Amino acid sequence: MNSRKHLVIYIFPVIVACSCNFEPGFVKTAPYLEKNGTSVQLFVDDKPFLILGGELHNSSSSSLEYMKDIWPLLRESGMNTVLAGVEWALVEPEEGTFDFSLVDGLIKDARVNGLHLVLLWFGSWKNGQSHYVPGWIKVDYSRFKRVRTSDGKHLEILSPFCKESLEADANAFSHLLKHIKETDSLRHTVIMIQVENEVGVLETSRDFSDAAIKEFNSPVPPELTDYLSENREKLLPETRMIWSLNGYRTSGTWRNIFGNSLKTDEFFMAWNYARYVDYCAKKAKEAYNIPMYVNAWIIQPGDKKPGDYPCGGPQAHLLDIWRAGSPHINLYCPDIYLPDFAGICKIYTRSENTLFIPESRSGEQGAGQLFYALGRHKAIGYSPFGFENRVKDFENGAIPRAYKLLSGMTPLILEAQSRDRINGVLLKKDIHPEEEIRLGNYNILAGLLKSRYSDTIPSLGYGIFIQTDTNEYVISGHDIQVSFTPATPGPAIAAIEWVDEGSFADGEWIPRRRLNGDAIMLDYDLAKMIHENRTGTGLRFFGNDRNIQRVRLYRFE
Repeated sequence: MNSRKHLVIYIFPVIVACSCNFEPGFVKTAPYLEKNGTSVQLFVDDKPFLILGGELHNSSSSSLEYMKDIWPLLRESGMNTVLAGVEWALVEPEEGTFDFSLVDGLIKDARVNGLHLVLLWFGSWKNGQSHYVPGWIKVDYSRFKRVRTSDGKHLEILSPFCKESLEADANAFSHLLKHIKETDSLRHTVIMIQVENEVGVLETSRDFSDAAIKEFNSPVPPELTDYLSENREKLLPETRMIWSLNGYRTSGTWRNIFGNSLKTDEFFMAWNYARYVDYCAKKAKEAYNIPMYVNAWIIQPGDKKPGDYPCGGPQAHLLDIWRAGSPHINLYCPDIYLPDFAGICKIYTRSENTLFIPESRSGEQGAGQLFYALGRHKAIGYSPFGFENRVKDFENGAIPRAYKLLSGMTPLILEAQSRDRINGVLLKKDIHPEEEIRLGNYNILAGLLKSRYSDTIPSLGYGIFIQTDTNEYVISGHDIQVSFTPATPGPAIAAIEWVDEGSFADGEWIPRRRLNGDAIMLDYDLAKMIHENRTGTGLRFFGNDRNIQRVRLYRFE
């Protein structure tokens, strides 16, 4: 009996001490991606989560002192997630010696400011080059081999065929994830990891180092040919075209199977970058299994051949090769700065790739892209680059205004994504001034705002549309007008029963006023001040008003 009493006495303080590490609401499950209804969503603390993010400039997160003045801006911007770089050189300054004080500081400061983190591992490659590797890697070029061009020139790019580099990177990356698990697995401040950054070889279509040449002249690995064969009917048209040229061969060298062209060089480099990145991800996930993605420096208008852009990176036309080579990567993500945002989203959502935009524009264009990505493609998030320099005037900034509006709508957006009850439009004056979409029982025609007596229309407009009931919608937008027509059998005319202006707070609707007026838009500025609907036949959304309208329709004939 006495021994049992002593046992209770000694165990009780331990139990109390352990319980102090938990706070109400903490969940042990690590963040994960999972199919939820009709969409794949990011889950944090076992709840769907929408990333309203911002990526810092490359060097901002290298100093906790520098970040002191940045955190308040980020907190006030309406964002919920910061994308911050972690440099290999700073966490392993000497081989085998790790310093995670910077990582700990970022996590601590994010928590204090109520923000999550997506950490970007600047390991072997950053923007296709190897500037962020430790000094002991840089100076030992005989051990850590560089890419070599066809004329024998060595580039400042680690070769993906160098096993020593691979093992060193994977070791450092897995130590990072192990440390994050030890310090954050109960708090889930860190919700996702980017593996490397915009990988791919520049200046040359492929690596001509000795190890690379040997691999190029060897048989294509069966892991790739088996994948292509098993998924032949689902392959992207770009893959099928190249593979078909030699009769869908499944054995032989890279040239035997894919032909003698720069496309073969791309396939070759894509496979080997994918294998390298996947090895690092696999080792890291063994330490802490949270979602991991790779991002792409996409082909620019002036690029004429592979090597002008990072050849072998996760380009849209190479995603079959990447899927085959990197099963431990969850998402393949485009960094989008080009005007054709809609077209790039379309090619990056083929084959059920879930969309996340880790780098893109801010401003009004960025806000439009955000609405479009969430609505049209059920994206898990959006993140302008260099965010800390774009939120200083956070009351008037387009992205902060959009984030503050959408944060209240987030539960509604996530539910609508899972039930396929959401859509979006991104309109441009010169090329795409209006679009009709089908959502539920109605066709919705969205167009740039027009005056009855003026040809002046805005250059940009956008909107997000959510069906909340059979005849009911929640809509928000910028410089657009909206009308409805029936899309199912029945009475031929759709009309507005009522429309309310309001806002959301934590998913709860807060009505402000009923907009059943009949103001005709003679003048943009006057109509904006009056802000009524289109004589009972449609809705208007003006510029920076950032209002949300909830409309109920009925049909008659």
